[in-house]
Formats: sequence, structure tokens, C-alpha cells
Amino acid sequence: MTALDFAQAWGHEEVHLVHDAPTGLRAVIAVHDTTLGPAVGGTRMRLYPSFDDAVVDALRLARAMTYKSALADMPYGGGKAVIFGDPARDKSRALLNAYARAVDRLGGRFETGCDMGIDLRDVAVMGRLTKHVGHTAAGARHDTAALAALGVFAGIGAAAQALGRDLMGLHVALQGVGQVGGRLARFLAEAGSRLTVSDVDPARVERVCAELGAASVSADDIYDVTADVFSPNAGGGILNDHTIARLRVAAVVGAANDQLAEDRHGDLLHARGILYGPDYLVNAGGLLSVLFEKGELDEDGIEERVRDIGPRLTALWARAGAESVPPHRVADRMVEERLARGRARNAR
Repeated sequence: MTALDFAQAWGHEEVHLVHDAPTGLRAVIAVHDTTLGPAVGGTRMRLYPSFDDAVVDALRLARAMTYKSALADMPYGGGKAVIFGDPARDKSRALLNAYARAVDRLGGRFETGCDMGIDLRDVAVMGRLTKHVGHTAAGARHDTAALAALGVFAGIGAAAQALGRDLMGLHVALQGVGQVGGRLARFLAEAGSRLTVSDVDPARVERVCAELGAASVSADDIYDVTADVFSPNAGGGILNDHTIARLRVAAVVGAANDQLAEDRHGDLLHARGILYGPDYLVNAGGLLSVLFEKGELDEDGIEERVRDIGPRLTALWARAGAESVPPHRVADRMVEERLARGRARNAR
């Protein structure tokens, strides 16, 4: 399938391809669904095998943001943007300015912020040219990554409860110890959990092991670790026929976006008796930070809202168990029900 085929199949409203020759900017901005409000989603900068791969990733992630926002009962839709390039080599102030102007031309239909390869310094540069970028204020108790990690931590707490365990002594195989995974590792270590970690960056692994006393394995061997919970916090599409067959865990709860390579892989986890926390519920802490950035909740309020991810996941698992349906199927249905109500309301 081509990128256009994916956009049509997944119901995207808009897909903008951005090119600025003087700066070398090549980017895609995908707006999936604005039924519930303007599209929100981060901007990532990454060097993909091809620009088509970057477009498809933006499409997949934008759709996931729609689902994440709907399941979190937020008044926003889903979008995502990808700048094609190596952030260490290709990023420049001029390129960020050109991208900011492209975001501004959308007039608020897409609001964005940090993601992989784009940090707070980059957002500050873009913020001089468009008001449609945001981040938590300097000096705030939690930033977006910390809130995302806190939500996953609450989800792992719910998994421990479902397994009849406590976080103290719970063994978590943690894939990815970057901005979110590293913070999650600290939360878990403070709660007394036992960690086995991996990352494609050996320096990150060394830091976490030295600081927290975690064990480590290679990036590929993390799937073979016998543990209570597998927590994917890196790239998407990592739960597939091959990796699921290797898992030796009772639950999967992590921050990575779009974890299932295909929807049927959620069914495969269910068939294996592995409890799955749908990523767009578990990792909603970063999205919920928008409510803090816009002044709708204070620091205590946003922390309480993010911690509520644990009870919401428990309720989802209870409903899935009562209906004998994989959790991701129940979550999808809940999202579609909310979108249908929104469309009916907008049509009046």
C-alpha cells in the first residue's frame, strides 16, 4: 500500500507535505480526525529509510493520537508530524523556523510540541514564529516526558494488582531508557521493582544500571527476559509474530506508541494469556500535559489526572474480562463510540 492508500484507509482528514529548499526541510504533517477538537500531537525528527516511511509513520501516529485523546476524554483530535532527517546532523534554526511557518499556516488545526529528536530548545525556537506549539513551563514539577512516565508507572501498578503482586519486587523488563523510559525506570526503582533494561544506546543503559542497580541485556534479548511485565518504551510496531512468541511475561504495559504491528497481534497476546495495556491509554500522560500547558489544570490536578490512568486501565481490563474480548478491541470500541457521539453532535 502507498502512503495515500493508508491515509484513505485510516480516514485522515488532511496530509501536508512540506518542502523548503533553502533549509533542506522535508516534513509531513498528518491530521487524522478533528471531531472532538483541533488535532494535537508531537513533532519528531528522525532519519527513516525513505520519506515514504516517514509519511506512513506520521499517519499511523496521528491515528493513534485520535484514539489516545478520545479514550482520555479530551476535547482534541489526533495529529502528528515528522521532520525527515538526522537531528544530530540536519537540524538548524533555519530549518525549525521553516517548519514553524508551515505549522502556523494551518491556523490552529494542528497543535504540536516535543517528540523524538525535538526538544524544549527546539520548541522555544519554533514558538517565536507560531503560537501553535506548546510545552510545560520552565520550573514546573513535571514536564511532558515525566507525565508520560508517571502514567505508565500507574499502568504497571495496575498490572501488578491484576497479577496479585505488589510493585515491590515486581520484575520489569524495560525496553528503552530515553526521556520517558529513563524516568519510568526511576519511578519503578523507587517503588522497589527489579529492573532488566535495554536500549540501542549503550551509554543510556550504563547510566541507568549505575544509578539504579538495574541488570541489562542487549536490545534484541529484552524479548527473552523472564519477568512479570514487559514495558516497551522505544519504537513502535515491535509486537509482532516473532517477538510475541518470545515473550516470557504476564503483562505488557509501556509508553511506546503504536506497539502492535497489526491489530491481530493484540489478539495473539490475548490468546497467549498476556495482559495487554493498550498504548494509547497507558501513554496518555504526555497528551494530558496539554491541560496543564493551557492552564485548565494545576500541577496537582494534572498529576491526579495522570495517575488515574491506573484505575482506568483496571476498569478496561475488567470490562474486557467480562466480555471475553481482548483489551485493545474493547478500547477501540470505546473510542469509536465517543467519536460517533461527537459526529452526531457536530451534525446538529
